[in-house]
Amino acid sequence: MTNDLSETPIVAVVLTEQGRAVAEALKPLFTGLEIHGLQTRVALADQLFGDVLSHLQDLFNKNRAIVAVCSSGIVVRALASELQNKQDDASVVVLSEDGQFAVPLLGGHLGANAISRIIASGLNGHAAITTAGDVRFGVALDDPPTGWTVANKTAAKKIMAGVLAGENVTLKIDAGDASWLKQSSLPIVDNAPHTIHVTDQVIADAGDELVMHPPSLVLGVGCERGTDSNELIELAMTTLSDAGLTPSSVAAVTSLNLKEDEKAVHDLAKKLNVPARFFDSPTLAAEAPRLQNPSDIVFAEVGCHGVSEGAALAAVGQNGQLIVGKQKSSHATVAIARAHGNLDGQSIGKQQGKITIIGIGPGADAWRSPAASNAIAQASDIVGYQLYLDLLGDLTKGKQLHQSQLAEEEARVRAALDLAALGKSVALVCSGDAGIYALATLAFELLDVENRDCWNRLNIVVEPGISALQAAAARIGAPIGHDFCTVSLSDLLTPWETIKSRIEAAAMGDFIISFYNPVSKRRRSHLMTAKDILLTERPDNTPVILARNLGRTQETVRVIELKDLTIDDADMLTLVMVGNSQTKLIERGAGRWVYTPRGYAKKMVGK
Repeated sequence: MTNDLSETPIVAVVLTEQGRAVAEALKPLFTGLEIHGLQTRVALADQLFGDVLSHLQDLFNKNRAIVAVCSSGIVVRALASELQNKQDDASVVVLSEDGQFAVPLLGGHLGANAISRIIASGLNGHAAITTAGDVRFGVALDDPPTGWTVANKTAAKKIMAGVLAGENVTLKIDAGDASWLKQSSLPIVDNAPHTIHVTDQVIADAGDELVMHPPSLVLGVGCERGTDSNELIELAMTTLSDAGLTPSSVAAVTSLNLKEDEKAVHDLAKKLNVPARFFDSPTLAAEAPRLQNPSDIVFAEVGCHGVSEGAALAAVGQNGQLIVGKQKSSHATVAIARAHGNLDGQSIGKQQGKITIIGIGPGADAWRSPAASNAIAQASDIVGYQLYLDLLGDLTKGKQLHQSQLAEEEARVRAALDLAALGKSVALVCSGDAGIYALATLAFELLDVENRDCWNRLNIVVEPGISALQAAAARIGAPIGHDFCTVSLSDLLTPWETIKSRIEAAAMGDFIISFYNPVSKRRRSHLMTAKDILLTERPDNTPVILARNLGRTQETVRVIELKDLTIDDADMLTLVMVGNSQTKLIERGAGRWVYTPRGYAKKMVGK
């Protein structure tokens, strides 16, 4: 139902580094925005392309919304041959390289005008809207405000053509607040030849009447744990249909907060393209006097006398009313309430909290996955060690930042979980991969040990990142081309004797081994002990890779022999990778490479 363009997947096409910088500033404005860059001029992008015209044509024909940071002439020449029916145009916006002017070139009423306005607001620029209705009357009947839908866009075009020709229109309102129409410059009079009908009812045969559906309804739902999504969806759709109400006017699906992690509730909300929002028991208990079907049994179980009716009423407020009382299926209930005016689904109750645990890689933008960047862009709050927050750069703009010291991992994870439990969307960031000596393990351990209801109901996602061992290997060639393992030399959490036994096993197994946390100010001897153990099982000239500050401006990657490894070669910012008995250092041309044979030699032609 919603036409909130901040949720539209948009491709920003950039041809220069300046254009890329402007496109980066758009990421906080649009969820999932991708940056596509011209490979001969742009170093970093989510996707690189070679030919500008063919790439724009391909995106347009795939119906991708485009923000082209370049001259309008380039886009016109690229897309002129692709234009067929304006009803089918993708949204195309041209944005100047200084970010000051956003021009909706195509698909103005299909999203481009709205995208341009969002850009102009976010970058303090200007949206050059040229569509006739917007310019003359301040409205576009086929592109209403967020939450509204148009039942018959053909009628919208006809009516707009009529009023542009000097004809009048009648406004008929059954539900919702149509102030945006009343306050426009539309010639609204009684008994006009054209009618705009604002209603949350299904109109089977509107004829030439323009039917608009406002966001005036709320579905309150309840269900047993694990209820099949299809059952709840069928009950909700049947209840709306029996009442003659359109799903297009549903602004939100609401329930008790105990259902925050109930799949059926979220699937129903997804089906209707609206948010799922939740209330606590005291809030629903306060609605008891207005319930049609109060239940002492429900009160004994969850602390309120009705979930579906209570949630619907709490959402529409004291001026709203319950218009369909509780309807039941085998495992679910649904009720419908109507607001006195319009509803913003995102402001009702609270959302299910979300925590995304993100490995941002070694630190370079190019080594951070698009999925990680998108998750950070979508978050309201970011929790992390200050260095990692700094590495994110402009991605942190507009976010609530929560930083802690390096050794305060537990406090950091607890803070992220608690923020998410408040209904926030939280990004918990760490370097490398979140599941390799990082915060994902601690988060799940806290969930396991404490078993807190407010944490258990969270939407938890882990986004992978490039680990230090992958980055180090890529920088120097292919040293982990055969079986390998990792060992942390920090004994703060693991006894040294356990660590030592693992090193001995890795040495006996001839594993390539990567040492994390090799040396600290307090811990000075463990790396040398590891060296001595490995020398008992592999040659003293075994290549050792010393990779420090990977992906950052101070990056260094050196290769020495195992016999030459000293305590001064490493610190906490260094990954120490020791090859196995087969690992080789080679010099070819200007390159110095390390690789571990996989066994292909015996298959090579001529061998």
